[in-house]
Amino acid sequence: MTEGLDPSRLEDAAAAEEADPGGMLRQVASSAAQVREAQRAAAEAGVAGLAEDGRPRAIVVAGMGGSGLSGDVLAAVCGVGCSVPVMTVRGYRLPGWVGAADLVIAVSCSGETEETLEVAAEAARRGCRLLFVGGAGSPLAGLSDRSRGVFVPVRSVGQPRSTLWGLTIPLILAARSLGLADAPDTVLESTAVLLEDVAHRCRPSSEPFVNPAKRIALDLAGDVPLVWGSSPLAGTAAYRLCCQLNENAKYPGVFGEVPEADHNQVMAFDGFFARGGSPSDPDDFFRDRTDDPEHGLHLVLMRDGEEHPQVRKRCEASAGMARDRGVAVTELRAEGEHPLERIASLIAMADYVTVYLAIALGVDPTPVPAIQELKARIS
Repeated sequence: MTEGLDPSRLEDAAAAEEADPGGMLRQVASSAAQVREAQRAAAEAGVAGLAEDGRPRAIVVAGMGGSGLSGDVLAAVCGVGCSVPVMTVRGYRLPGWVGAADLVIAVSCSGETEETLEVAAEAARRGCRLLFVGGAGSPLAGLSDRSRGVFVPVRSVGQPRSTLWGLTIPLILAARSLGLADAPDTVLESTAVLLEDVAHRCRPSSEPFVNPAKRIALDLAGDVPLVWGSSPLAGTAAYRLCCQLNENAKYPGVFGEVPEADHNQVMAFDGFFARGGSPSDPDDFFRDRTDDPEHGLHLVLMRDGEEHPQVRKRCEASAGMARDRGVAVTELRAEGEHPLERIASLIAMADYVTVYLAIALGVDPTPVPAIQELKARIS
């Protein structure tokens, strides 16, 4: 998996941008602007008016890929103590129990995703309360007009996976209007500021030894990332990291969440990809990586500021066990106090890490040819 690896591509902005012809780094850097733009778009669309009919029995988010992740982020921000269940549907069918008492939110950056359109149409036939988030003038927008749902137009910044915050913020504001998410305007702005700060630290002109995303990308290169989240919120960020490894870097990633992961995935520490001995100092950025064993397992712990005490102990014990077996360990810690800030900081770092990994490996992070080929084969 290290074939094509060239760390020099990350040494300066010119080299990184030359290896990123589709501008994925610029797309990722637009996250803060997306928060602010989506906030205005949701207000203009009248999302606050959803509260006029009271709280729904449940919120069901229909979406695929990065659009579907917006539902997971919504659930993470509302929290496990939310009085209304929040679930994401990825596929063609709406659960049988969903009906007029429920709010269905259809999310598609392009507004053309067939699975989402099918679920949204079924929700309209069942008389569900409806919110649509997607491209203006799209089939999803047309369905919204016919079903008299609330429609929030979203401007794509490039790839759907890069428009996560443009798709997610309207959902957060919908939950806020229903009294299900404590996300005042001050928190939205502080989240945007935090995303700007991550973008500054991870900017292309920042050298690898001070740029956290570049350093982590080089550490992961050649390893099989085993990505664990330490809470439901961090678990959503861990899933995002695995998805972005796939799409941006065309690279594998194994998703897990503590405590479930240490009931099964911890056994991989003793398996084929365990190095069987400590590598050269993993914290030494200037080490000669030719001396490191290749194709090892790499435990990536995405840590939340609010963890169950037992989960915290499990994370620390698992990291210790991994290091004892020569398995590299990287920790990414959430920043901020509010759930939206914390998950945004983790996702932003994941996005930058995967783009820089792609660049270091000589992979164009923007196109997804295998996805396009699959769609062509089934069309």
